[in-house]
Formats: sequence, structure tokens, C-alpha cells
Amino acid sequence: MKKNSYYVFYFLLFSLSLFCYCFFQLEPDTLWHIKAGEYMYHHGILKTDIFSWTYQSYPWMSHEWLFEVVLYGLKKLFGNYYLFVYCFSSIFLLLFVLFQTNKKEYLKNIPFSLLWIFLSTILCVNIQGRPHLLSYLFVALTIYLCRDLYQHKDSKKIYFLPFLGIIWANIHGGSSNLVYLFPIIFLIAGLFQFQFKKIESSKISKLQIKRYLFVIVLCVIGLCINIHGFKMVLYPYQNMMNHLMISNISEWRSTSLSDPVHWLYFILLFVIVIVLLISKKKIQFLDFVLLLFCSVLGLKSIRFWFYTYLVLSYLIFYYVEERKIDKGTYLGIGILACTLLGLFVIRVDSLKLQNYSYLLQEKDISFIKKEGPKRLFNMYDYGGDLIYHDILVFMDGRADFYSSYNYEDYLKISNFEWDSLSLIDKYQFDYFLVDRKYPISTYLENSHDYEKIYSREDVLLYKKRLES
Repeated sequence: MKKNSYYVFYFLLFSLSLFCYCFFQLEPDTLWHIKAGEYMYHHGILKTDIFSWTYQSYPWMSHEWLFEVVLYGLKKLFGNYYLFVYCFSSIFLLLFVLFQTNKKEYLKNIPFSLLWIFLSTILCVNIQGRPHLLSYLFVALTIYLCRDLYQHKDSKKIYFLPFLGIIWANIHGGSSNLVYLFPIIFLIAGLFQFQFKKIESSKISKLQIKRYLFVIVLCVIGLCINIHGFKMVLYPYQNMMNHLMISNISEWRSTSLSDPVHWLYFILLFVIVIVLLISKKKIQFLDFVLLLFCSVLGLKSIRFWFYTYLVLSYLIFYYVEERKIDKGTYLGIGILACTLLGLFVIRVDSLKLQNYSYLLQEKDISFIKKEGPKRLFNMYDYGGDLIYHDILVFMDGRADFYSSYNYEDYLKISNFEWDSLSLIDKYQFDYFLVDRKYPISTYLENSHDYEKIYSREDVLLYKKRLES
């Protein structure tokens, strides 16, 4: 295949990465990430809370500290375009790595490759200024390195994995345990040799077993090289067992056929299963185990959807039949890439964020700051806006932090459950910043203890009346 053919695909990946940014969504976590990065850039790494009025100086597991510093650095360099630079760079680098490490497989059946590449638009439902975009890249590299040893018994590339784990643990520690979990899966699958109907398995050599074991140990050690030490190894599992957080945070919710948005993940699984079933080749036991592992994660939580795509990007093309390249194929790809580029240009005005707020507007923030609340109750989604504008909060997107303290109280108060009054008395709030849709707003509207001093659409601010 001529090198010029690769360039057409690179152009397509470039255009697709720009097009994906059209689906960017600012969300509150990005705002407190920036504020944390700003503080650490000037004062050093955070290990305690500085954003709430309730738990200042309490230990905080800042497992994304390096990402936050980098994001703030991008903001200093690129101004209002920093989120575009981060998101576009992350997406393009990911798609480039997937193609570059597997390009011969991608080019053996162009129609399927195009279908597979565009299935990556699953990513579009989650384009945000958060560290998970970098975790996607780390997952792809982990699978590539593990598979290279599986296919080539003398490969030494896998020795890069522990170094990747060190970076991963400091950028997005919440998912960094995958750096040793995937090698464990490759190792276990390679211990068996059998054939059962369409599934077959072959044993790996003793040298491969030793290298997997050695790298697994090094990866665990590498994860401990961070500001929190061995706690980072345990942290992801503690999160996944936190039922309070999992049951109330939207990105942790399970995949459901009743939600049309979730159908995209089922379409991905459907395509994968069909390809495996109609393929003339035997299904490798390792591939079956990896698909099963990723599917369970994806069905358990929507935040794991893209992991299925990433892992299968290194497996699925083995089962696809080679197809002769038709005349005009690359011209068609070029036209498609230009179309995506044109669609991006139409939306280019969205590159520059005109303000730094998710739900609150500048006038909301100005009014709140003028009031100067000391013991503010605020809705979960307002937390990022408030932190970004230096207002101490009762609650924000760090549910893993608050779940040990006041997160359950927050839920009870916002839904005005039976013991809400005693909780309100416990915290002695002087202001309430609430959403009209929540039951707490109905209580405040009819309460003699609080008066409404500001409202805009669904945003309501109540102040505690002075006792006579």
C-alpha cells in the first residue's frame, strides 16, 4: 500500500476529530478542575479540600492533579481556546494511535474500516474537558502493548506499560487500575489450550508468562508513584463499591434499552457480534474474554462504553475478510473528510467560550458574590460555577469526596425528605441557591424563615430572614 493512501486516512481522522468537537459540552467538573489546577500551579499539589465551607482542610483524594495542572497550563497558553486545544488534540491523538498501530488491518477492508471509525462517534456523547479523554488513549496503548507480546513472544514493548501506569495514576487515577488488569486478562487467557465449537485458545510460552507477570508487578508498583501512594491502587475499587455515588451520579448509571441515547452502545455490540458470527475464522478465546469483560463494564456503567470500542479496535479486523480496493475509494474518503471539515467550519464560532459557566450566568454570580454567603446551600450542578468564581460551596462534582460526609444529607435536603428540617438546622444555612424543579424550592417558597431575593428562570436564591 502506497504511503499516499495513508495520508488520506490521516486527513479523515483529522477532520473527524474537528467534527467531534462540535458535540462538546461544557460541564461543571471542568470548572473546578481548572480552579484546582490554578491553585496547584501557584501553590503546590492539593491534598486537602479548599473549595467547600463545610470540610475545608479535610483530606481530599486529588487523583487527577496532573491533568488539572496541564489544563490550567493550556488555559494560560491558549486563553479561551484551551478546551478546544485539549479536546481536539486528545481525540486526534487517540484516533491516530488506533490507526497507526493497526493500519494494515484497517486498510484491508475500507468499507468496514469507515464504519468502524465512525462508530467512534460514540465518543461524541462525552466530549468534555475532563481527563477521561486521556484515559481513552492510555487504554488503547495498554491493549496495543499487551497484544504485541501476545502475538510476538520476543516482544519487549510491554516494558513501557509500567511507565504509562505512572503517568496514568497521576492524570486520572480513578481508571488507572486498568494498566495491570488488562495484562492479567491476557495472561489468564493465554494459559489455556482448547477448541470448543467456534472458540479456540492457544497457550502462550513460558517467556511470555514471565514477562506478563513481571510487568503486572511493575505496573502495580508504578501506580504507587503518585502523591497518594498505595491508596491510588485501592481508590478505583472503593469508588465502584460506593453505592450512594453510583446510584445518583448520571455518568455512573447503567446502560438501558429504554433510553434511546443508549442504543448507540447496543449498535456497537450488535456490529461486533455479527462480525464474529459470520467470520470464517475461529474466535480466539482471548478476544472472547476481552469482549465479555468490556461488555460487562459497558452495561454496568455508561462511562465505560468507549472502552469496548477501544479494545475491539485491536481485535475486530482479524475477523473481517479482505476486500479489493475499488477505484475512486480514496477520492470518496477525501470528499467525506472535506464534508466533515466543512461542517466543523460552520460551527467554528463555538470554539471560543464566551463565558466560563455551566448553568449560572454572570449576573447570577455577581448577585451571589455581592450577598457574600457564608453557609450557602447549593445544587450539585451549580458547584463548578461557584468554585470557578471563588464562592465556597456546600456541594460540587467531587461526589467521591462528599460521599463520606454530607452527600446523603444533600440528597435528602434537595428532595426535601422527612428529616430535611433537622438537617437544615444542623448546617445553619444562611442562603439557598436552588433549582426550581427540586422539592426544596417548594419548601423555601412557603417558608417564613427564608425570603426569595433573586430568581432567573429555574435559578432561585433564598436568604435566611433575620430573627426579630
